Amino acid sequence: MTDRPGFFHRNGLFLALFGIFLVLWFGQSVVGHHSYNADQADHHERRVTYGTYLTTAHFGEATFENWESEFLQMGAFVVLAVRLRQKGSPESKPIDEESEQDADPEDHRDDPDAPWPVRRGGLSLAIYKRSLSILFFGLFIGSWFLHALTGSREFSSEQMAHGGKAVSVWNYMTESQFWFESLQNWQSEFLAVAALMLATVWLRQQGSAQSKPVHQAHAAN
Repeated sequence: MTDRPGFFHRNGLFLALFGIFLVLWFGQSVVGHHSYNADQADHHERRVTYGTYLTTAHFGEATFENWESEFLQMGAFVVLAVRLRQKGSPESKPIDEESEQDADPEDHRDDPDAPWPVRRGGLSLAIYKRSLSILFFGLFIGSWFLHALTGSREFSSEQMAHGGKAVSVWNYMTESQFWFESLQNWQSEFLAVAALMLATVWLRQQGSAQSKPVHQAHAAN
């Protein structure tokens, strides 16, 4: 009897990616702390400790404006891939044939290994069928609002430092600064996904689930 793969073997890809995220996020916080204190010194204001910096709008805005673009891109990709195709890309469903993802879950209500919403049906199934896009768009909306919240605090601080007035979250969301921060991140995410979608038609990475087999024809999905 074959031994069951261990926890790290079963979850290695997630753990590696999440670990890289934590390292880079920590790096962002360290250099952001130095940058923030340098700016404080330039304005003859008090420096802050690393722990205090993590509660500042400067750190929060930089974090959430990036997170929102990631979740928007993933949510949009999940939804667009339902109907749209890219011939030759492993990121797309086949052009001229049915895919397993299109199977009617109602036909699998009696499968003992099917997730419980499938076996239960009704509203539970209706939500579960859309749960992936609901998750990503929910995370996008949450990150977008947190970006607006922290961004309004940072924007207000800059305004007051130059003799201006503080603004509310809602007023900040009408400022060009807010939309500049959002759109500059959104466009880069969609460019990256579009580049991956098209590049995987002709290019390969042996052993990667994001690539077609090296020997497979360009036109094959």
